[in-house]
Amino acid sequence: MAKPVVPEERRRRRRPTRGGTVLSERLIVETALRMLREHGNAGLTARRLGLALDADPSTLYRYFRGMDDLTLAIGDALVGQALDGWRPTGRWREDLRAVGLRIHAAYVAHPQAALLTTSRVTGRANELAADEAVLDVLRSAGFPLADTVTVYHAFIDQTLAFAALDAASLALPSAALRADEEMWRSTYARLPEETHPRIAEAAPLLARLMVTSAYPTALEMLLHSAAARLDAASG
Repeated sequence: MAKPVVPEERRRRRRPTRGGTVLSERLIVETALRMLREHGNAGLTARRLGLALDADPSTLYRYFRGMDDLTLAIGDALVGQALDGWRPTGRWREDLRAVGLRIHAAYVAHPQAALLTTSRVTGRANELAADEAVLDVLRSAGFPLADTVTVYHAFIDQTLAFAALDAASLALPSAALRADEEMWRSTYARLPEETHPRIAEAAPLLARLMVTSAYPTALEMLLHSAAARLDAASG
């Protein structure tokens, strides 16, 4: 049976750790993000996190029910970073574009954490705030409820899917990432027109574009499709 999480007000009364650090959920999440960045997913364990915080690993369970609960908190923290400073303007396309790019950027800035969290549903405050914001942008723009949910579903899943894809590339060892990027110039660019006419024709553009994220383009395509839905509903 999972141990109950100690309420926040009781955690704050706890004595500092052996090294004098006063633990908090935020500090634990930030330390976990640093460990993921430096050591990868395999390097994040309760024991190692306790060592990094100079605390007994069992202390972590006053804040989280387990490592999976910590994973959800990490994902929610990334969403919080994305929303920090964002305010709706009342222009739905601009607002959705800004939210999507912010969420994608927050995950890609922490590739290892993104691999752990993009497929998860946290139910935590920042995720709920993001979902509420996106739904409100769409409803306020005049989308019918069914279209609102359809566009929201596509928007969120597309954003997280591209974040996961781009994070997976960035999480590769640097040599493997360079080799993948070089493939567009060393192999695709040298294919003969006689056997691969379409690749040969597109090779210069492929070499330039395929090493970048397609998310901004895909986002614009989704927004264009959503606008067509809104026009149809309004007509």
